Amino acid sequence: MKFSIVIPARNEAGNIGTTVNRICETLKREGIDYEIVVVDDGSTDNTIEEVEACCAEDPGVRLVQNTGKHGFGRAVRCGLDAFTGDAVAIVMADSSDDPDNLVQYYHILSEKAECAFGSRFTRGSRVENYPGFKMVINRLVNLFIRILFGIRYNDVTNAFKAYRANVIQGCKPFISPHFNLTVEIPLKAIVRGYSYNVIPINWYGRKIGTTSLHLKEMGSRYLFIILYAWLEKMLTKGDYQKPVEEAFEPWSMEHKPSSVEK
Repeated sequence: MKFSIVIPARNEAGNIGTTVNRICETLKREGIDYEIVVVDDGSTDNTIEEVEACCAEDPGVRLVQNTGKHGFGRAVRCGLDAFTGDAVAIVMADSSDDPDNLVQYYHILSEKAECAFGSRFTRGSRVENYPGFKMVINRLVNLFIRILFGIRYNDVTNAFKAYRANVIQGCKPFISPHFNLTVEIPLKAIVRGYSYNVIPINWYGRKIGTTSLHLKEMGSRYLFIILYAWLEKMLTKGDYQKPVEEAFEPWSMEHKPSSVEK
């Protein structure tokens, strides 16, 4: 199974090289076939030069430039249109996500489920330097989502998740232009009946630069996309759910991608 990693990056020159190199080293160590798609979202620093240096060292690394309107969600969507693997993970450029968790995601998608979700807030997880105020808001938003959708998963808002290619195709089109895409993809996958496994993951606060996530700007956007997915769940009567006959199958060397997966 070829594993694609999509990394949106805007002004991450101080982080992107380390992030990409750590992922490459980890996936090579585990013998995982991979590609890393870094999407530059209009950076004004040396992010592009840093990525090009990674490309020169590793042919599995590709640079894609978002030439349209900018925004975290638009950059991720650009990467989801460009990846060529059988499965894809979305990873932050600031080294906050643990590459070892990517290996766990890979095995979940290969053997257990169509989606691999991590939780930073469960037994076995590790969180460092998470801002206190953002932590309170995060837990309240996730509690609201859990109650509204009747699910136990408690970290829907985290971007660091992985999906089989057929899930991405089955959940399109995506409409979120900003960080609310991190909620749109998993909620659509859950509502549309794709299988998922949840594991504890590690998260480390960035050491270089500042986050582009601003809570005041994102509140209404998160609420919109949460209600958008909830209305699909309540009103479409399963019109967008995957066909029952498309049962999950463990990946094998003999597996041949369907037309949806290609």
